Amino acid sequence: MPTAKDVANYFISLSVPSTPLAITPLKLQKLVYYAQGWYMAFKGEPLFHEDIKAWDHGPVVPELYFDYRHLGYLTIHHKPFENKVNGKRIFTKPQLDILDAVWEAYGEYDGKYLEELTHQEDPWLYTDKNDTIIKNKIRKYFQTQIN
Repeated sequence: MPTAKDVANYFISLSVPSTPLAITPLKLQKLVYYAQGWYMAFKGEPLFHEDIKAWDHGPVVPELYFDYRHLGYLTIHHKPFENKVNGKRIFTKPQLDILDAVWEAYGEYDGKYLEELTHQEDPWLYTDKNDTIIKNKIRKYFQTQIN
């Protein structure tokens, strides 16, 4: 199973510095959250196991926060992504399809806009500050958003 860091690294590889497709730490957190939510909505299981917390600025994977907090609101540098570790694929085709769909839907937005979106959605709204957003709550919410 991929990790939240794998998902983050994939999105970073799609980023384009100095454009709306650049990624800040805040934007990265929201993209990873949306990847988890949409994946669970369509596949019924988590994309990654790490917990997502309900922090002031929206859903956050703490491990990713600590990896990138030194950047503040600065852009994360683009880096290529290789979908293999020790000869084994990280993401399946269906997983990549959902990651690409999340990028298409949300990639052009900045972190503050995505933060505001998450602040209007049930998983963050109905989780106490700093608590883990229950994966089942995320899955159920995103399933209600499927057209």
